Amino acid sequence: MATHPLCDLTIIGGGPVGLFALFYAGMRGATARIVDALPELGGQLTALYPEKFIFDVAGFPKVLAKDLVRNLVDQAGQFHPDGLPAHLGQRVTGLEEAEGHYVLVTDTDRFPTRAVIIAAGIGAFSPRRLPQPAAAPWYGKGIDALVASPEAYRDRDVVIIGGGDSAFDWCAQLRDKARSVTLVHRSDRFRAHAATVAEVQAAAAVGDGRVQLFTFHELEAVQGTDHVTGLTLKDLKAKTTRDLPCTAVLPMLGYVSDMGAMLEWGLTFDKDELVVTSCMEAGRPGIYGAGDITTYPGKLKLIAGGFGEAAIAVNQAVHHIYPDKKVTPGHSSNLAIFGQKDE
Repeated sequence: MATHPLCDLTIIGGGPVGLFALFYAGMRGATARIVDALPELGGQLTALYPEKFIFDVAGFPKVLAKDLVRNLVDQAGQFHPDGLPAHLGQRVTGLEEAEGHYVLVTDTDRFPTRAVIIAAGIGAFSPRRLPQPAAAPWYGKGIDALVASPEAYRDRDVVIIGGGDSAFDWCAQLRDKARSVTLVHRSDRFRAHAATVAEVQAAAAVGDGRVQLFTFHELEAVQGTDHVTGLTLKDLKAKTTRDLPCTAVLPMLGYVSDMGAMLEWGLTFDKDELVVTSCMEAGRPGIYGAGDITTYPGKLKLIAGGFGEAAIAVNQAVHHIYPDKKVTPGHSSNLAIFGQKDE
């Protein structure tokens, strides 16, 4: 098991709040790194809706989720010219104490750290997989758990399985790229925004085959040799089946989240939410929280609020580690670290 050098802050979570915490740590002159279970930075923004607009981030009338992530990476990158210290695909399994500091433990690595900031969003999450045994062998061979790039589906026949926001959002976004998009759901009751449902229904009503909507259907079988070439769908009412040619299947069935080992760290959780103080303290010296994982009176689960919580957590952590450093850094426009007058 690899042991990394001791640093000031280890941030659990590489979503927008974790990325901003990494930037803010650099602004305060603290050494920091990110540890995240996902294979890419950005958290839910990258994994679930990279092509979706966000409208409530200050300074942006609207911004694509993937562009916000890219900007946050660039912002933090000011202090890491050799590349962001982000350790991805690392599932946290424990937290130890050793010689006056913590050691964050993952499946493969050990990360000694003077303080920890938990910015893990909803915890380690993974897409919910299709329940049919016939689907299991085809993941990575036409069934894609996550959408990495919409361009990958250009001029292809795509089937989306699900009835929530992600299913309808991707149907709406891919219909101008894919040759055809078919949405399959077990009922005619949807958990998606009414406007997006209406958009998809209107496109399906055109009847040109570009967009199809099959309600009361579910996956029965998968066709193909080395790659998916089609599906067999079962009509749950008529008890009949139909074959549907396709080369890409996107299950949009929600996700499974897990707080994992953090539940055993002596912190206070309330329904999978980390209880913190107004200083983002999480109940043990040197451990702080920020973002969607936290709760306190008046909490709003917004990216904008998470950015402020990240700044509070970092400032408190820096003061905890280095008591001679003030909690309040002053205005960034006056900081020497940005080449400005240091006041």
